[in-house]
Amino acid sequence: MTVTPPPLRLAFMGTPDFALPTLDALAAADHHIAAVYCQPPRPAGRGQQERLAPVHTRAVDLGLPVRTPTSLKTAEAQAAFAALDLDAAVVVAYGLILPPAILAAPRLGCLNVHASLLPRWRGAAPIQRAIAAGDDETGISLMVMEAGLDTGPVLRTRRVALDDSITGGALHDQLATLGGEMIVDGLADWAAGRLTAQPQDDSAATYAGKLTRAEGRIDWHRPAAELARAVRAFDPWPGCWCQDGDTRLAVKAATVSDGPPAAADVAPGTVLDDQLTVTCGAGALRLTVLQRPGKGPMAAADFLRGYPLAAGHRLS
Repeated sequence: MTVTPPPLRLAFMGTPDFALPTLDALAAADHHIAAVYCQPPRPAGRGQQERLAPVHTRAVDLGLPVRTPTSLKTAEAQAAFAALDLDAAVVVAYGLILPPAILAAPRLGCLNVHASLLPRWRGAAPIQRAIAAGDDETGISLMVMEAGLDTGPVLRTRRVALDDSITGGALHDQLATLGGEMIVDGLADWAAGRLTAQPQDDSAATYAGKLTRAEGRIDWHRPAAELARAVRAFDPWPGCWCQDGDTRLAVKAATVSDGPPAAADVAPGTVLDDQLTVTCGAGALRLTVLQRPGKGPMAAADFLRGYPLAAGHRLS
């Protein structure tokens, strides 16, 4: 006979879309979510009107109380958190540092759903860094949080194979769903003492620094294989782009060319043919989908009809 574990008293701490499947899974499992913590509303859009974070909106829809402190370092914020008398806190891409007093308050600690196979890609952008680095696999780690950046012992992992077609956006959605699928059983097993927290090997750690818009600019001196991975990794944000004079061209999709190599004296950034193959520091990149300001994304052939780039033209 299957024994249903008792519901736990939880706080959920998360902000972006990535956290939604985990929040939904916990709510569907009938745990008592005493409070949802997320980032405060931020100005967004052309009108710069305040917009609720995705987790905030979902919590309201679920009828859950929401807290949006700007910091958890104050005595007041820590006392309010301790007063929740929690069994555990579940943290998914929250965006605020959890001080020791917060980490120590729940009986079972604070559990983090992290989008990598720790200790690889600790930090803010593990999804994009895994693709950009050419990793063969990534996944989700369920970790007991401690004071260091994603350094806590790991309870459980789920692995995902990576191929040369997946984008940052697609992998984001896949791992978000996987986090939601593994949290309920993982939390129940941790509460029942069926999991052993495994320390991370700090010597194998790599760090996934926060993405910036500037990283999306294509440097044609880099190898074509690196640029192809960057185009996929940074889709949809920050996106990859190059300059043609004063015009910014967004590169929405690209592949490494299998054609003959360019002559040694052809400068990186030079268009080689009528298929928008561009020479790089090593190899060449074929631009398959592009977008210019005020237009939608277009396949290369359609793009060239409205914006000719002849062989020999050099992109800056």
